[in-house]
Amino acid sequence: MSRNSKLMSENLKEEIARELGVYEQVKSDGGSWANVSSKTCGNIVSKAIEIANRSV
Repeated sequence: MSRNSKLMSENLKEEIARELGVYEQVKSDGGSWANVSSKTCGNIVSKAIEIANRSV
């Protein structure tokens, strides 16, 4: 698998970020996720996995 392939769509990341209350931070940083904590990013991944498991 290519390192550049997207595993999670931008729309899904944004939806989960809104749910977790960090989307405004990302939006104010011009779409950069650099200032989002690794804990929050982990929570986004966990939520994405939960959503994927529900759809299987």
